[in-house]
Amino acid sequence: MTLFGIELRKPSFNEVTAATVLGVGLWIAVLGFSRASGHPLDISEAGALLLLAMWGSLGARVGVRLDKGGRHLAVSIAVSALLLGVYQAAWALTV
Repeated sequence: MTLFGIELRKPSFNEVTAATVLGVGLWIAVLGFSRASGHPLDISEAGALLLLAMWGSLGARVGVRLDKGGRHLAVSIAVSALLLGVYQAAWALTV
């Protein structure tokens, strides 16, 4: 499958599992660092951070790599913005 000229690939189950573990580990590390530095994140910020950490980890496995040029960067930013927009809309409905 191609998205804006970027050839996407279907990752294996093991790759998705490894990317998920990496994303959650990164999320926990950032939450711990922010709390240790005296600036803990509130629940909505922590959720947004988890969402973007997971997209960053899984996006690289799918084929959207930031080191491959401007097109990859633009797609990554667009998907991140879309995910955050949907997240904020869902969060607004629950409050």
